[in-house]
Formats: sequence, C-alpha cells, structure tokens
Amino acid sequence: MFRFLFYILIAAAAWKAYTAYQEKTAHPSPNLLRTEPRDRDIQVGSKPVRQPKYQCDGRTHCSQMTSCEEATFFLQNCPNTKMDGDNDGIPCERQHC
Repeated sequence: MFRFLFYILIAAAAWKAYTAYQEKTAHPSPNLLRTEPRDRDIQVGSKPVRQPKYQCDGRTHCSQMTSCEEATFFLQNCPNTKMDGDNDGIPCERQHC
C-alpha cells in the first residue's frame, strides 16, 4: 500500500512539473522572442539611394545658376555646359565660386 501511494505522489509531482513547463514554454516573454518580423532600417549589401538635389534641365550658363554648389553639379553631371571658361574645373568663378 505504501508503494502505491509513493508512486501516485511521484506521478502527481511529475504531472505538476510537466504542466508548469508547458505553461512556461507556451507563452514566452515578449522580450525573449519576437513573433512578428522587424522592419529593417538598413538594407544589408546595398547603399541607400539618394535623390540628387539638382537635375539636368538644359541650363548651361552661370547666369542661370543660383549657387556654386548648383553650378558644380551641372558642370560635373550635365552635358554641354558653358560655365568653366578656363577649364580648371571650377565653374562660375566670377559669380558664384
């Protein structure tokens, strides 16, 4: 009779431990496991694409520019510009740069 009660107590303790384990693993802490995918701020292996501040729109002369930065962009990126008379790479030296 004593053996039978001992086995029942062992079985009850095992069942209690098993159900506690199931409850712990069924509802993990939100800090430990994320169930939703995260948004990535940075794309791995690619560079962010920046839109240029200026775009080639047919302007070719210094009088059509508003800043040295804009004139430099046009000289470096746009065809047929007439902003660097001495070909030193600095556009609009008398007006902007």
